[in-house]
Amino acid sequence: MLTFFQSLDLSHTQAKSYLSAYDYPWEGLAGLKEFLRGFGTTLPSQEYDELDHGVRVHKTARVAPTACLLPPCIVGANTEIRHGAYLRGGVLVGENCVVGNSTEIKNSILFDGAKAPHFNYVGDSILGFNAHLGAGCVLSNVKSDRSPITVRKGEESLQTGLQKLGAIVGDYAEIGCNSVLNPGSVVGKRATVYPLSSVRGFVPENCIWKNGVIERKRGYQV
Repeated sequence: MLTFFQSLDLSHTQAKSYLSAYDYPWEGLAGLKEFLRGFGTTLPSQEYDELDHGVRVHKTARVAPTACLLPPCIVGANTEIRHGAYLRGGVLVGENCVVGNSTEIKNSILFDGAKAPHFNYVGDSILGFNAHLGAGCVLSNVKSDRSPITVRKGEESLQTGLQKLGAIVGDYAEIGCNSVLNPGSVVGKRATVYPLSSVRGFVPENCIWKNGVIERKRGYQV
């Protein structure tokens, strides 16, 4: 069985119990909006403001007046939502995150400390604990022919049955500026993707994706 939760520390997201019910992380994205609607009603009003029906923001979070947050949406403690950010609904942003200028996020989960700070698109994706997207990174969620998305790991493959699935980006992963993660890509824990890359498939943990070649980081075992 292909395993992917090993790249994600579920203790760093409010969706821990929800995601734990699934075999694969992306399976939780289909019902994410429904989960957020219900979970949002359990958040204490002394800690969260309801800016709009279904949009709940922690009182310590900072949201620019030009940002657009559509329900259902939850923003955690000490997170910053900057100028022009667009959260299209079905978005769970953890603690100490950054969603930056002109970044668009749709039907996605950002674990604590995740950062999408400059001109990013994050569609139907999961960003792990302290994962970081460089400026201009795109997590593409639809194939050009609109066919169902396959997740590949080496010679193994898994038909997800989903027409919309972006990327699963592991804890501490670094995605270089202006890179594209194609639909169904998986980036392992502490992996690094070089700038201007087009990633398709699986990047193992503790590895570097450079010009389509995967190299192991020095001092780490794959």
